[in-house]
Amino acid sequence: MATEAQQPTMMEQTKQTIAELSAKVADTLNVSETAAGEKGKDAPSRDAIYVDEKTGSDETGNGSSTAPFQTPFHALLTSFPSAEVEINRPVLVLKNDSTERNDWQPISGAAMKKAKKSLDAHWKKVKKAEQGREAAEKETKEKAEREQKKREEAAKIVLVEDSTKPRAEKVKIGQLEAHRGSRVRVFGWVHRLRVQSQMTFITLRDGTGYLQLVLSGDLIKTLDALDLVTECTIEVTGDLKEVPEGKTAPGGHELVADWWRMIGKAPTGVDAYASLFNEKSDLSVRQNLRHLDLRAETPAAIMKVRAAVLSAFRAVYSKHTVMEVTPPCIVQTSVEGGASLFKFNYYGQEAYLTQSSQLYLETCLPSLGDVFCVQESFRAENSHTRRHLAEYTHLEAELAFIDFKDLMDHIETMICEVVDMVLADPIAGKLVQELNPGFKAPARPFKRLDYKDAIAFLNEHDILFQDDDPAVPPRPHQIGDDIAEAAERKMTDMLNVPIFLMNFPKHLKSFYMKKIEGDEEFTESVDVLMPNVGEIVGGSMRISDIDELMEGYKREGIPADPYYWFTDQRKYGTSEHGGYGLGVERFLAWLTNRWTVRECQLYGRWPGHAAP
Repeated sequence: MATEAQQPTMMEQTKQTIAELSAKVADTLNVSETAAGEKGKDAPSRDAIYVDEKTGSDETGNGSSTAPFQTPFHALLTSFPSAEVEINRPVLVLKNDSTERNDWQPISGAAMKKAKKSLDAHWKKVKKAEQGREAAEKETKEKAEREQKKREEAAKIVLVEDSTKPRAEKVKIGQLEAHRGSRVRVFGWVHRLRVQSQMTFITLRDGTGYLQLVLSGDLIKTLDALDLVTECTIEVTGDLKEVPEGKTAPGGHELVADWWRMIGKAPTGVDAYASLFNEKSDLSVRQNLRHLDLRAETPAAIMKVRAAVLSAFRAVYSKHTVMEVTPPCIVQTSVEGGASLFKFNYYGQEAYLTQSSQLYLETCLPSLGDVFCVQESFRAENSHTRRHLAEYTHLEAELAFIDFKDLMDHIETMICEVVDMVLADPIAGKLVQELNPGFKAPARPFKRLDYKDAIAFLNEHDILFQDDDPAVPPRPHQIGDDIAEAAERKMTDMLNVPIFLMNFPKHLKSFYMKKIEGDEEFTESVDVLMPNVGEIVGGSMRISDIDELMEGYKREGIPADPYYWFTDQRKYGTSEHGGYGLGVERFLAWLTNRWTVRECQLYGRWPGHAAP
């Protein structure tokens, strides 16, 4: 019997037991970390797979003791990489249950059972998905075969225009009413499309109007009929018939087609017109796709009203013997101050895009009499308000031998007569009512509101002045303040009538504006304000005295020499005269009830936006 000194200690026995167990695992199961292999490979099964739920990773681990997996499920997945591998084959999964050291122990039977159950469910799910994929592929293939067969059959049908029918006269859609009961030929873009089993209904547009037409019989069986989508261009012939009582269609008639052909196809799928945007899409999306947005009804309607407005202005100016001229856009002098000029190099000289054609119009008065122009103006101010543009259509006029009252009466007459003419137009008038339901021509006379009275009104109604520096708190308005756009619009909307806001302080206005006699700190100037928009016209009497003009140059720090040609108008026979500029886009925004002037320009230009 061994003595007490020869008996091994408890610690020594524990170490010996651990060593024997480790050796047994290594010898009998051939544990090898290199046998674990890399994640995702269908390698031969390993003797042991390591799992550590705290530090392991199913994404980056490989099942070794230095790179264990996180879950027993993933450990099994590496040993049974497909549903065909026998899941009941024994696998040793060692789990680390210590947070301080590697203490690898085989996972419990319950944990192994749960992991195998998860693995079995996984492969069933994979199998089901594969079956679904196969079924979908089969269905897609069969559909493609059916479509191919359908297209092969459709290709055999060739439409030939019937030469025995009366000759179809080519007519624009907007002129069809006079051709009811006749056979006509129309061209256009497919605006709307509704395909039924026996008939296809199309709304066609050509820019002059919209036409409903019907295709049936062989007309809907051709290859072109299968490819027909919105925005395709087509040619159609058929009988134009008035729609029966109780039914409606654009223009009150419908074309029953007897022949048609495709002129230009349009894309389908993600590139289809209807997939890109619609009229409810955000304005920024529509403006970036303006070339396509113009095909929609509302933008097209605004452009048609715009055309009618410009035509009406020209007609009314002609009626009042005001002559149209075309001043240059490239200039070397400013009108509204240098801060908002677009500058560029003009053959080695400094030049600008014009802010206004006013100064050139004034030079025309002695030879041509009263004149006007419709010209683009450019402002480089970094303004993002809903009524500012970097390029806009400026309708300007200058009138000789008038006083301030004459000027305001003239502006009022022009606006009212133009509105009356547009509303009386059978096309534009209807569009205005569709865009701005209930719109009525403004009543005359317009309200005259002195600048000083406007300051009092703003203070009476607690409309505060906000400094350009947002850190400065708002305060009541004071005489001399430049009434900001927001305050001006609030006042205009409260009064809810057209307003002549007049007699602004001279330090707020341009160097050429005439001072009020007896109140020289103020000018004979006027802005026309409209509800929902604000200012649409700015005008004034011009300085006629050469000495007063020279004083204006000096006050504003403007060198007089470049303006020699403008100064000469006071040197060679001066006269009392005045003029104004009207922003066409602002006028349209008021007339058609648009939130922003950006909708009222063919291709809008504002800071940061010059495309398409």
